[in-house]
Amino acid sequence: MKINGTYYRTIWCEEDQGHVSIIDQTRLPFAFKIATLTCLEDARDAIRDMLVRGAPLVGATAAYGMALAMRDDPSHEHLELAADLLFAARPTAVNLAWALERQKSALVNAEPAERSALAYQVAAEICDEDVALCESIGEHGLTLIEAMAERKPGETIHILTHCNAGWLATVDWGTALSPIYKAFDTGIPVHVWVDETRPRNQGAYLSAYELGQHGVPHTVIVDNVGGHLMQHGLVDMCLVGTDRTTRTGDVCNKIGTYLKALAAHDNQVPFYVCAPSPSIDLTLADGLREIPIEQRAREEVSHITGLDAQGNLTHVEILPTHSGVRNDAFDVTPSRYVTALVTEKGVIEANEAAIQAAFME
Repeated sequence: MKINGTYYRTIWCEEDQGHVSIIDQTRLPFAFKIATLTCLEDARDAIRDMLVRGAPLVGATAAYGMALAMRDDPSHEHLELAADLLFAARPTAVNLAWALERQKSALVNAEPAERSALAYQVAAEICDEDVALCESIGEHGLTLIEAMAERKPGETIHILTHCNAGWLATVDWGTALSPIYKAFDTGIPVHVWVDETRPRNQGAYLSAYELGQHGVPHTVIVDNVGGHLMQHGLVDMCLVGTDRTTRTGDVCNKIGTYLKALAAHDNQVPFYVCAPSPSIDLTLADGLREIPIEQRAREEVSHITGLDAQGNLTHVEILPTHSGVRNDAFDVTPSRYVTALVTEKGVIEANEAAIQAAFME
């Protein structure tokens, strides 16, 4: 995708393999900054502090974190230490564990002298594969938007999304926003309702930013207005991403997704989850009981970032200092509220039989 007309991926390795570059998403939408990862700890911090976020991009960053670790110390002990350090950075997104396991499987039987080059190769493969997966999801999701457009000839298709599951959450294209970009590029009139997605405003800050860069019409809304819009016929479909989906179709995504699914179900609005295969955890059956839900810092809720009247970036407290805060980062939407999963293999039902048929290999 492009920023101010220049093509970027969200993560890339410099030619000398001395460091890895990322877009610092904590600065968006107010400033576009490139951050440099020079060591294992930099990669860990980027994941933990959400300079990168979105399950696919977290996995890609972890893969490059392993490469940086092997460059500095290719011993078996450091291999295990690096994997443990990165895994602890964010426990909910399954892509993180998936990428680390893929690196470990490739590296464990390699000679130490070979591990650095091999780790960079595997990380690059993970990134290229993610781009292909996301573009394929875009093509399959496009068919859903095209079908809706046929039922509403000449009318705008209104799509509600939650959090950011666009190209900033992946290496490129995105998951939930990929079909929207495909539809917009083919000339289908689309408009996106963008949930602000408190507490970190990933919809307002990131989805709105990248949709604007691509020229897609969109409107930012507060998190609690989605059901109201659905009641008044202003939402044709919901498209969201996922950080972890069980083999039975339960979907773990950014906190607030469950409430959108409930509202969609009550108003007969299709609720689609765009799920690349690395985000599907075939080892889990019950999302409510088995998926760990990350508890994050108080400051994400108690403070907010924006521009003051003079245009300076500022970070202000918005709660009484004595008030307690609970900050659950994700919730789980049971499969019964998911209309379908949009995967790189097509649009499939959110149930165990369909998921196993598509992905058990």
